[in-house]
Amino acid sequence: MTSRQDPGRVTGAPHPDLVGRTAMVTGAGSGIGRACARALAAAGALVHVVDRDAQAAKEVAAAVGGHPHPVDLADPQAIAELPTAVDILVNNAGLQHVAAIEAFPPDRFELIQKVMVTAPFLLLRHCLPHMYRGAWGRVVNISSVHGLRASAFKSAYVAAKHGLEGLSKVAALEGAAHGVTSNCVNPGYVRTPLVEDQIAAQAAAHGVRPEDVVADVLLERSAVKRLIEPEEVAAV
Repeated sequence: MTSRQDPGRVTGAPHPDLVGRTAMVTGAGSGIGRACARALAAAGALVHVVDRDAQAAKEVAAAVGGHPHPVDLADPQAIAELPTAVDILVNNAGLQHVAAIEAFPPDRFELIQKVMVTAPFLLLRHCLPHMYRGAWGRVVNISSVHGLRASAFKSAYVAAKHGLEGLSKVAALEGAAHGVTSNCVNPGYVRTPLVEDQIAAQAAAHGVRPEDVVADVLLERSAVKRLIEPEEVAAV
């Protein structure tokens, strides 16, 4: 539903009945992930809260009655130790680095691919067998407008989101016969620490003042001239 007073704001989205279902949300310690964890718990799901920040994971898990998992998703062994009995997988964790390609640190590029492409792939391998056995599953990949188009100075992030889009499509094709769906959510700029923390870097890269970054850089091509709230993405 779209509000007449605030174009683009999602309101009144009903909660599905997820009583008896188990969800796992990565990057759930803040921002979109935290909002998703809250929405899933409100719908009745038991939520596994995965985040690199141990304290944030504990706080969110306590708030939603879930289980915290302080995990670095760049570590395949840590992923292997997460629960497998998951009905709903939300691949949300991400990080950003802003730099021109010729100045982009290769190790940073590789880390972003590990967290935002390889980790979702490993989590799919980890959780799909349970979903297939139960003939029901929901994979929700928090992609981005950058999964559909590019922005300068974000080679790693754009490449990762495009990769996540492709992975999601394959998961949808393979999962269809097993009652498992896979979809991407592609928000624009959301009011999260990831967006707020890149303002200084964006200002330097584009040669504008930090206070002008949101209007002149981030929202330049957006139809809705405001940051999206995490709860709106979770409602989708």
